[in-house]
Amino acid sequence: MHEQAERWVRDHVTGKQFDLVVELGSCDVNGGIKHLFDCEEYVGVDVVPGPNVDIVCDAALFRPHRLAACVVTTEMLEHAENAREICIAAIDMLEPGGMFIATAAGPGRAPHSAIDGRALRAGEYYGNIDPNDLTNWLVEAGFVEYIVDRQRRPADVRCVAYKPGTEHGASH
Repeated sequence: MHEQAERWVRDHVTGKQFDLVVELGSCDVNGGIKHLFDCEEYVGVDVVPGPNVDIVCDAALFRPHRLAACVVTTEMLEHAENAREICIAAIDMLEPGGMFIATAAGPGRAPHSAIDGRALRAGEYYGNIDPNDLTNWLVEAGFVEYIVDRQRRPADVRCVAYKPGTEHGASH
């Protein structure tokens, strides 16, 4: 996890309390974010077992036992062939007014392995996330209040989006 991705999450959750937080792509490869959350329950979901993984499952197929106040994914979407489906599924995991936070490698970031951040392994998927695609996925999912941000160094795309149901200070 690079510092800017962690800061994006921290900036959006500091001072907030959550009942349930779901992290998609939670296997701790290079630093986790669980420590940033003040929450009653934290559930980590990943396609592989490992540190910080509670449930081994494709994130697009996962549904929590109760609706979450926050769904977060950091530096995972570029490793998922079904990134669109994961973003669309996130809204179904959230309670009304719930927050979706994502960071991912954007255009210009060099391909890297989900296993250790080094060179891609044979058969490993990688595709940088275009900010326009991320915006379209959020709209398709039904998020009506969101921010999509693109950074050039490191080449990142990130968002915070809210499920309709309560008022928030985000803007498009």
